[in-house]
Amino acid sequence: MSTLDSALAQPTDPLIAELQRERRLSMVQLAHPSTATQNALAAQREETDKARTEAMELATGGRVDWFADDTLEQRRDEMLKRLESLETSRQVVDARSGERDRVKDQYTDIIASIFEVYDSLATLDDEAFARDTRLLLDLNRSWELLSLEDALLAGALATGRMSDAEMVEFTQIVGTRRHNTESALNDIRESDGTVYADLTKNPKIVGISALENQIMQGYRTGRPTRTGVRPPVTAEQWNAAAEPALAEMRAKIQASGDRLVDRATPIAAGVILRLALAGGLGLLAVIASVIVSITTARALVRQLERLRQAAFELAEQRLPGVVERLGHGEKVDVATEAPPLQFGSDEIGQVGRAFNVVQETAIRTAVEQAELRRGIRDVLLSLARRTQTLVHRQLTMLDTMERRRDIETKELEELFRLDHLATRMRRNAENLIVLSGALPARGWRNPVPMVDVIRAAVGEVEDYTRVSVLPFGPVGLAGRAVGDVTHLLAELIENAVSFSPPDTVVQVGGHLVGNGFAIDIEDRGLGMTDEKLAEINGRIATRPTSTCRAPSSSACSWSASSPSGTACR
Repeated sequence: MSTLDSALAQPTDPLIAELQRERRLSMVQLAHPSTATQNALAAQREETDKARTEAMELATGGRVDWFADDTLEQRRDEMLKRLESLETSRQVVDARSGERDRVKDQYTDIIASIFEVYDSLATLDDEAFARDTRLLLDLNRSWELLSLEDALLAGALATGRMSDAEMVEFTQIVGTRRHNTESALNDIRESDGTVYADLTKNPKIVGISALENQIMQGYRTGRPTRTGVRPPVTAEQWNAAAEPALAEMRAKIQASGDRLVDRATPIAAGVILRLALAGGLGLLAVIASVIVSITTARALVRQLERLRQAAFELAEQRLPGVVERLGHGEKVDVATEAPPLQFGSDEIGQVGRAFNVVQETAIRTAVEQAELRRGIRDVLLSLARRTQTLVHRQLTMLDTMERRRDIETKELEELFRLDHLATRMRRNAENLIVLSGALPARGWRNPVPMVDVIRAAVGEVEDYTRVSVLPFGPVGLAGRAVGDVTHLLAELIENAVSFSPPDTVVQVGGHLVGNGFAIDIEDRGLGMTDEKLAEINGRIATRPTSTCRAPSSSACSWSASSPSGTACR
């Protein structure tokens, strides 16, 4: 509070008085321009600028930001913005391009922004003190209303006439000031009887009230002019009463403010004492809670360690073991694999019971999923076997039809196309059997020349005419691996044909390497990005959970160096 008072309240209080004087002189200059008034206005602007510069420097200092809340910062920024706009009002006065009411309102808005900052300063944590602070601010606003009344009447007296609108505004200001002053004095009477007596019995303030009554009553009977009514008092009479009343009212209100500040010292001491007591008791409570927490935490930690070990054992040993055994087709007993753990009846025990439910559910779900996958695999295998049988019968019938001697050439070509289509259907059926975890029916006992394996794979590709098989040496493939390698090469050649331009040729070749025989499939496709290559190689390296076997004698990797992105070994 001390920092905010020295940075905001103290420097802006004289600024209000300087702004009031400048407002009055601006009204007189607009009403009746003269060299004397212009010189006085220029001198007053220098005084106002000194007070404004000091107030803005202190208000923008870092100390205000340390203690001000959001509301005070917002009102402080608005006050600074209004103070910066003072030059605009001065330009209007100098150019005589505006009406007195508009200029008066601009100065009044600047002063009102300062009072709004004062409203945010009355935040000391004492109900009676905060109430008296607000009442003192209300009295300060009454002083501002008297100054506003003085500026309005000074402009009218300078012209020698008062319009109806000016008289209405004057009457409203007088009524508002008297009501606010009386209300604030009645409320502050018990806490500060001195300011009540000073403002109700002071002859200078009483005298200004009598002069106000004379003006309001004389307006109804005054001599009218072309643009209004001549005021019943002169400028000298009004100045002789208004200036002492303003000075007296400000002095009494400031004296009351000094007494209010003296009252704040014991209140602040009480606040600090309460904070000290609260901090001491809080420290004792923290120490006690730490001791209780340590003793309680030790017991909880031991239980939590048991729970943690059980969770790690489930996640790292038992559950992976169950999944692996299920993958091998073994039967798993849920009750045996998920024995309930005992952790007591407290909150940790409740967590332990929840953990028992979790581990039992996890193992039961794994068993159910394995059984479901086995059921789906059996269904797929059954469908694939049926399809394979039908395709074999179809190929046998086609082969018989192709061997007839009386068949025409055109019909033979159509039969060859049907035969090729059936061969591709057989490949798809056998692929489905492999994915179901079984072995295709086809098999070879003796080694098969590698070139025959390649040709068999090419024969199962739709656009086989675009595939060129390069010469192979006298290399053979073990009979047990012929089916798997044929399927794999057919898929890879199909991929190369599908993802290369239709007017290009896919070449298939092979050569011996240090640890086997490498088959190269080369096309003119666009290839793949590094990210896609990594994804595809990850799929090849990771065994799918739904497949029970992989090709026995084949390995694949994707390479960015070959146009097709494929290399098989």
